[in-house]
Amino acid sequence: MNLLELQRRMAADVSRPLTSDFMMQSEAEDGSSVEETASSYIKPNDRLSSFDRLEIYNRQYWFRVIGSIAEDFSALQAVVGAKNFDALVLAYLRENPSTSFTLRNLGAKLPQWLEKHPELASPRHRLALDVARLEWAYVEAYDGAATQPLSESEFATLGEHSTLSLQPHVQLLDLSYPVDELVLAVHQASPATDAASNAVSERRTGKRPRLPSMRLSRTYLAVHRFDDTVYYRRLDHEAYLLLSSLQKSKSLAEAIEAAFAKSKLTAEEQAEKIQAYFAHAAELGWFCQHPNADIKI
Repeated sequence: MNLLELQRRMAADVSRPLTSDFMMQSEAEDGSSVEETASSYIKPNDRLSSFDRLEIYNRQYWFRVIGSIAEDFSALQAVVGAKNFDALVLAYLRENPSTSFTLRNLGAKLPQWLEKHPELASPRHRLALDVARLEWAYVEAYDGAATQPLSESEFATLGEHSTLSLQPHVQLLDLSYPVDELVLAVHQASPATDAASNAVSERRTGKRPRLPSMRLSRTYLAVHRFDDTVYYRRLDHEAYLLLSSLQKSKSLAEAIEAAFAKSKLTAEEQAEKIQAYFAHAAELGWFCQHPNADIKI
């Protein structure tokens, strides 16, 4: 076995999924004995067999990746419970193993994956899904790019056919529950840390945090970064539709039409709302030029 073969062999053995009780599997995917394979390239000592020594690395690898997911989804863990969460993460990572040089991207597919696996969050699947979506939006908002916001002179040139974009870090969510309250409660109960790439607190140990009661209530959120801090801002339905349309490269006229197509507000009331939406978003620097074109007049 040359060096490259040895590296590939150990990488495969270390990253092989654990059993349901978090131990190393005794058989490889092809049915071969892991114990025999381990003894072919790992020397035992007076305390540990080759299998035991390999198992240490196998378990530590999985504890690290599970811990990384738990850091980014601490509120999801609180909703489904620690035991169910660990089983959920193991199932997720079996289908979505790490393929990036950074652990930051490990949970990127979890919300979409969880949507297709309601059995892993039953009976609170819908709530758990909203929580997962918000927690990943938090990571995206923290790490997302920020470009030069529109200036006052650029705003003055906008017309009905103009197109503009939202800052890449702004995340818009249409949720079934007001889970911003729940996620904030869990994060506030977690020990404070300096935010790095994962943008969340360390995995909380100890008692499960007390969760606020949740009832179905359609909630629209903008998750955004301001002065290096992530905020959740609730939106009314019209504001959500307007911003979503702009995010999809619709013109100003198309976005406004989409926002108020079913509205019973008077033209004057609509104008007041539009002015308020743009004033607040502009103050936060949400608007920027469309990445593929100049502002169109």
